[in-house]
Amino acid sequence: MSGAEGSNPPATLGTRIEGATARGGAVTFVCDPGAPRVEWSRLHDDARATAAALQRLGIGPGAHVALAGPSSRLLVTALQGVWLAGATAVVLPLPRRLLDVADMVAATRSRLRASSAVLVVADPILAAFIEPVPGDPPVVLLPDLEREAAAAVDRFDAPVPDPAALAAVQFTSGVTADPRGATLTHAAVVSNLDAVAGAAGLDPDADVIVSWLPLYHDMGLFGLLGLSMVTGTDLVLATPLDFLADPGRWTGWMSHFGGTATAGPNFSYALLTRALSRDGTALDLSRWRIALNGAEPVGVRTMLEFTEAGAAHGLDPGAVLPAFGMAEVVTGATLSRPGRGLVCDQVDGHALEAGAAARPGATGHRLPLLGGPVAGLDLRICDPLHGHELGERQVGELEVRGASVTAGYHGRPDATAAAFHDGWLRTGDLAYLTGGELVVWTRLADAITVGGRRLAPDGIEQAAATVDGVRAGNVAAFGVGEGRSRTVVVAAEVRDGARPGVGREVAGRVAAFTGLPAPDVVLLPPGSLSKTSSGKLQRWRCRAAYLTGRLEVG
Repeated sequence: MSGAEGSNPPATLGTRIEGATARGGAVTFVCDPGAPRVEWSRLHDDARATAAALQRLGIGPGAHVALAGPSSRLLVTALQGVWLAGATAVVLPLPRRLLDVADMVAATRSRLRASSAVLVVADPILAAFIEPVPGDPPVVLLPDLEREAAAAVDRFDAPVPDPAALAAVQFTSGVTADPRGATLTHAAVVSNLDAVAGAAGLDPDADVIVSWLPLYHDMGLFGLLGLSMVTGTDLVLATPLDFLADPGRWTGWMSHFGGTATAGPNFSYALLTRALSRDGTALDLSRWRIALNGAEPVGVRTMLEFTEAGAAHGLDPGAVLPAFGMAEVVTGATLSRPGRGLVCDQVDGHALEAGAAARPGATGHRLPLLGGPVAGLDLRICDPLHGHELGERQVGELEVRGASVTAGYHGRPDATAAAFHDGWLRTGDLAYLTGGELVVWTRLADAITVGGRRLAPDGIEQAAATVDGVRAGNVAAFGVGEGRSRTVVVAAEVRDGARPGVGREVAGRVAAFTGLPAPDVVLLPPGSLSKTSSGKLQRWRCRAAYLTGRLEVG
């Protein structure tokens, strides 16, 4: 199955960013009082000076530069400067909370080694956490780089554009294994951004993109920031901590700035729905036309509740846009049709779990349709054990190939070899195709086989999350044991002061959903479950912690 070919010729991010400055769009740093609205042309001028300063530091084509810091004007300028200098960007993760600082430091050092970075550009607030040790690359702080740029104005020597050069080493999320650095060329990035813009019907003269997503995640870095840069579309940029501190700010930004397009993982829409239900502030969400849900499984219940809560403020339910993407294809692989809203495929759950075809059924699982492939990408479904291609509605492993697919993982020939099958990228997702659209059921590594059935943990987790007191997006389901003794475990974080009996109610809801004996339920205090730097559950780490007795019981 193939998407239509894109019309734009390959280019580099630098040339596309420069060309887009003529549109007159701007970026608004909503939580940076010193630098609110900045025209893309002005930021580009600053980035050229930053590129000159980087060149004076020996940075040029082939060099890998790591960047660390919140989504500030200085960081975005430095990112552009890296690309203009012809170097490769490696955006490092930030801690989601203070308890994560030690993990962040460890992840930073791991990525620095794995990415071959020769320089670290960092915000001063992180200086104490990334102070170099022997063998680490040198660190330059963003304000110091800004001063160097002021002295290097008009000294930028633009390298020859090379679409085949690496634009980024983009680390995978770490949902099912330790993160790996996917290599992405300029041609791949530009191809995917053009394809996503076309599939979403982006209008740079009318759209306003709003993002709080982390820049170390592909959807934040390329899907929203990069797309805005190469098209000259207005962007409103916040940070993940801004959102997590008060999820209601998201709709506030959409209302205040007239936002038309945004994106987030499923858990963020659950948090936003709760904020909308509590907050009586009048909002105008009538211009909102794209609420992309990606990066983790799309929860049907979550999005229905979100549209219901948003309707009171003028939100069109057709704005919901389920999608599928991954770092290895830059950002977007499939998008649902804009304006259609959430459309589901209802299938016979017993047949699906038994490994048969995804047969339509009057009752059973409701799985969101994720659209067809974007331009330049092909999709197929293969038997994960034997490798042969499967037909319509046959469930197997999703494989992808095309213009924006990574050539492999930096410094990991073993992982690269394992990731490809006859030139196709193995995504690790159990999925099927129907009517030209993709449906993803679950991750191969996360599927729970018990009682002769293969269960998706996502549905189990959503069933558990319907219990009052359980924290939405903070439930992990996994299997333990072997053979007939194999069982399901549900680890759920509960809000402080949760009422007695929550565990029994979770067990009952899950048993009713699966038709299996009640699972082992572990209730945990907030912050206990292992997650990636972008907030995705790491079920494999949760399972390991359970087996070794390291899950802290509340």
